Amino acid sequence: MDNSQAILQADTSSTIYTQENGLLVPSAVTSNSQMQETMGSEADFDSRMMRRCLELARRGLGRTSPNPMVGAVVVKDGEIVGEGFHPRAGEPHAEVFALRAAGVGAASPEENRARGATVYVSLEPCNHYGRTPPCSEGLIAAGVAKVVVGMVDPNPLVAGGGIARLRAAGIEVVVGVETEACQQLNEAFVHRILHKKPLGILKYAMTLDGKIATTSGHSAWVTNPAARSEVHQLRAACDAIIVGGNTVRQDNPYLTSHQAGAHNPLRVVMSRQLNLPENARLWQTEEAPTLVLTEIGANPDFQKFLLKRGVEVVELPALTPEQAMAHLYERGFCSALWECGGKLAASAIAQGAVQKVLAFIAPKIIGGSHAPTPVGDLGFTNMTEALPLERVRWRVIGSDCLVEGYLSQKFGQ
Repeated sequence: MDNSQAILQADTSSTIYTQENGLLVPSAVTSNSQMQETMGSEADFDSRMMRRCLELARRGLGRTSPNPMVGAVVVKDGEIVGEGFHPRAGEPHAEVFALRAAGVGAASPEENRARGATVYVSLEPCNHYGRTPPCSEGLIAAGVAKVVVGMVDPNPLVAGGGIARLRAAGIEVVVGVETEACQQLNEAFVHRILHKKPLGILKYAMTLDGKIATTSGHSAWVTNPAARSEVHQLRAACDAIIVGGNTVRQDNPYLTSHQAGAHNPLRVVMSRQLNLPENARLWQTEEAPTLVLTEIGANPDFQKFLLKRGVEVVELPALTPEQAMAHLYERGFCSALWECGGKLAASAIAQGAVQKVLAFIAPKIIGGSHAPTPVGDLGFTNMTEALPLERVRWRVIGSDCLVEGYLSQKFGQ
């Protein structure tokens, strides 16, 4: 992913973005009065520009961890003169690309259209040296007049420091535009910062009678193509997908995003004994990498086989969901998608490795007293022990239904 499209747009046109049928589309602006007539109030304009920042930020989907996804827009006299987004960790931040597109660093100072401009950015500019210099200093050096921030960075290295630095330099700063949308986009990053582990997302597809497969284990397919496409998009947004050995043996999945040019997450298999098939599709690592987590000393011969196929093998002192998430945190991951069977799902929930649940429900009934269910035994004997979901949302996808919610913090930390 690069910023060439955003830079080209900023360099070749003077546009702002208006909303038509839910989409952001370019609209020429020739004067401040016309801008006011077209865009409405200043607050409305700020919201539209912040939504453009989020649109840009999503171009880094699945590629920025351990960093957040960030977009930035430079506006001068009601016109967008520069745009940018953060493509991946180690590369410049969104503000840098947007300022470059606005002419900062050009041969002639007259080309700097950022001087006196307003910069919109979905996350507070950093104020510390990491892999890249602080963005706050870059904004000050560019001579911007105002910065509109979507949300404060929860990272203790920033946490208001960037805003304070800008204000100390005499730059007007507005904080809290489209904050909820900004937080939603980077919920995995926020969780990683606050809880020192990736955001765990449990995804499953079940029939109306609560089965994820038939009694024989056959599960292709529970949901419709549109729902499966939604899952592919979800995978592209995550850093890792976790399954157990049973899923490998029963389903022989690919666990890829199935989208040309999209991010493919690290495919993680948890297996204590490594009694796994040699012909599994997950050992094909040309398209996506695979990591096998196992216990110390497990099946040395099969470990050698995996290593020859390009599969990474890591031995853990205890193979548990909690330890798996701790390992992924150390790798810099922000999110992990659990696409496992019921037994591992129950263990992940019990150990606090799941914070978010996405349940795809298909209007089908297959029955079977021994057909597998999405979540195994949690040890509950009373309905009062049931785990309620919070912030629940429902959405119809074709003939299927998606229920999305969060476990209470008591169980989701």
